[in-house]
Amino acid sequence: MFLDQIEKRRSIRNFTDQAVEKEKIDALMEAALRSFSSKDTKPWQFVVVDQPELIQKLAAAKPHGSSFLNNAPLAVVVCGDAAASDVWVEDTAIASAFIHLAAQDLGLGSCWIQIRKRDHSASKTAGDYVKEVLHIPDNLHIESILAIGYPDEIKSGHAKQALTYDKVFFNQYTPLR
Repeated sequence: MFLDQIEKRRSIRNFTDQAVEKEKIDALMEAALRSFSSKDTKPWQFVVVDQPELIQKLAAAKPHGSSFLNNAPLAVVVCGDAAASDVWVEDTAIASAFIHLAAQDLGLGSCWIQIRKRDHSASKTAGDYVKEVLHIPDNLHIESILAIGYPDEIKSGHAKQALTYDKVFFNQYTPLR
């Protein structure tokens, strides 16, 4: 079933206005908390946002690539604690992937919004902006925001023949031609 889910999964940026049920939010968070992390440090923290006015503010986190969050009924802000693990970036990315795959399994759509290393404005990072909006402490870093909701668009999975198998090597690396 896992392979079926990853074959079908696509980033969704258009959502219906149907709220995501508490049971599904709980399942998404359980999936995140079950994700693996280096040395089992679990350096992640998650802020689940379902208030439309806060989601609108988060949609303005950066000049490009976050505005579609405006039509999502749910956002999950993925935070990492660098003091807990030197690989907090990787661990938060893994947890985020678990959330995306759980969303697919639950009939929800989702899309990643990169925050780390992005700017909100010339004088403020996107991460600092998100921290201000949600009162997140300075010791945490913002990896991403995940837009989640019921899809209002239909996308087919990527065709197998479109996969980049030329980037897979066996036993030794062979340069791409």
